[in-house]
Amino acid sequence: MPEAEPAVGDWRERFDSASLGIPAHITLLFPFLSVDELGAETHAELEALFAAQPAISFSLTGIVVFPDETVWLAPEPAEPFRKLTELIVERYPDHPPYGGIHDDIVPHLTVTSGDGSLHDQVEAAVCPHLPISAEARHVTLLVEDEDEMWSEARRYPLGA
Repeated sequence: MPEAEPAVGDWRERFDSASLGIPAHITLLFPFLSVDELGAETHAELEALFAAQPAISFSLTGIVVFPDETVWLAPEPAEPFRKLTELIVERYPDHPPYGGIHDDIVPHLTVTSGDGSLHDQVEAAVCPHLPISAEARHVTLLVEDEDEMWSEARRYPLGA
């Protein structure tokens, strides 16, 4: 979500995963297949799955805090992101979101991880930028290397 970077980039760099190479994003599924398990057949399946879904016009509208104190931005509408996650899990049922530890799929853009004490500061800094309008035109597959750094492995267009 490059549209969100000006508002959340510094926060994510200091208090989330941006320093590991992970850009501002709305997670569809984590964990997923390892790099070794990603072959041509998997890429073709994912490409077809996402091509059958439309691009998503949405806005990041508000700041919310999870019970673990992670501060995040809420996309509206959230349902198209939830649907994409459900479609992936239907095809890859051995990979439930977050290892199956949560009952509900909550699409979100993490701003700070596990530190709700930053909520007021994040709200003061980010709210003037809201809403942030965006369009998800593709799904990006990120992979982790042996140094725990993440990079883009593939982009799958939505509605292709």
